[in-house]
Amino acid sequence: MQIPYLLSAIVLLPILAGAVMLFLPPKNRDLIYRFALGAAFVTFLLTLVVYFGFDAAGPQYQFIEDYAWLPALGISFKLGVDGISAPLVLLTGVVIFTGVIISQRIEDRVREFFAFLFILASGVFGVFVALDMFALFFFYEIAVFPMYLLIAMWGWKQTREYAAMKLTLYLFVGSVVALVGALAMYFASGLNTFDMTLLATANFSPAFQNLWFPFVFFGFAVLGGIFPFHNWSPVGHVAAPTAVSMFHAGVLMKLGAFAALRVGIMLLPIGAQTHMWWIILLTLVNVVYGAFIAMTQTDFKYMIGYSSVSHMGLVAMGFATLDYNGLVGASVQMVSHGVMTALFFAVVGMIYDQAHTREIPKLGGLMKIMPFAGVGFIIGGLVSMGMPGFSGFIAEFPIFMGLWAANYPWIAIISVVSIAVTAAYILRAVGQVFFGELPADLEGHMHDVKPSEKLAIGILCFIMIAIGIYPNVIMPMVQHGVNAVLALLGGA
Repeated sequence: MQIPYLLSAIVLLPILAGAVMLFLPPKNRDLIYRFALGAAFVTFLLTLVVYFGFDAAGPQYQFIEDYAWLPALGISFKLGVDGISAPLVLLTGVVIFTGVIISQRIEDRVREFFAFLFILASGVFGVFVALDMFALFFFYEIAVFPMYLLIAMWGWKQTREYAAMKLTLYLFVGSVVALVGALAMYFASGLNTFDMTLLATANFSPAFQNLWFPFVFFGFAVLGGIFPFHNWSPVGHVAAPTAVSMFHAGVLMKLGAFAALRVGIMLLPIGAQTHMWWIILLTLVNVVYGAFIAMTQTDFKYMIGYSSVSHMGLVAMGFATLDYNGLVGASVQMVSHGVMTALFFAVVGMIYDQAHTREIPKLGGLMKIMPFAGVGFIIGGLVSMGMPGFSGFIAEFPIFMGLWAANYPWIAIISVVSIAVTAAYILRAVGQVFFGELPADLEGHMHDVKPSEKLAIGILCFIMIAIGIYPNVIMPMVQHGVNAVLALLGGA
């Protein structure tokens, strides 16, 4: 299926909607919210068209658009999706739609909040569909800048300035390091182009790839939360407002992992094969250390933040195997974790809005008051634990298979520890927050979540269960994308 201008519409619609919002009457909160919800819904529908219109038996890149941007410098506005990026486009559509739904309680500078949120969404969409390296960096920076404003202006007052600055500095430094590697590729190729489909055929020398791969990979992997450059992430999660936390953990961290794959592994495959043996050790630290630190947290958001560090470690670990199963599992894990963590932060936000505390020991008995949110959190917890029948199992099991096949069995064995630890802190949180007695100081202050919030929870839960019960809803597409990556690595 080829629908003209579809990807351009997905990328540009949010930023145009954000611009229009800035001209709406600032005091007409309902009008602004309904406009944002309508724009998010249309964007979500367009991403559904991309997902279900992708032909898993077709060419590697589909829905291609190619427009000259700066021809003298070899820069084009070239867009397209493959079997790995198409699910991420849908993930972004889901998160922006559900994120707007649960942002009804935003009271301060509503139009500016939604405007920046939609600009952020445009940047994320742009990275996932860019086939030109300059365009990818362009949208990457667009995605990072609004995040600073959203956290610094609407975040948790105690830490928002520190968190916003820390996040921005980490990501900007990472992007500069990656840009240096990208420029090295541009000049060394001699092709005078930033088109990544052409750069993939440049045949860079092994010495060149071995030198520049770490620059590109780690420059982007900082945003993916790879150890030891991960500690901006939990701080940012905690400080961000709910919808931004959903976007931050659900989509933005995938941006880093995806760009590390697209630019690092796919353009410098020999460099990837040279360096991955020690990078996989760092991902092991991510997985195990993140799980243990999550276990020690009493703040609900910090617990989920460090849980994200652990689960994103599994994504990087899967990529680092350079094995078919590992790559498939990592690609599915990006979607599974994105939906799961968006659900986690949505539920925590709903609780915090009423209880005004995220301290797990100060909560309890909420299953009687908000059962739908409680069930949603439990489903997210089962996904996090990798239980069969849910998307987490479909994602994590192939990663461990990939580790074994790539001759890292001891890495797989040590990583399994994180599953037990994850189960421990998830079950503890479920027990303390949703069961037992409601604390006396919360009596009369808590009520059930809104029907629209139940809709958001229902959508996110449905996706995780659908993938778990019927993996073919995503697997053929992802396998199609992974086969193309393996071809570049000389393995297909």
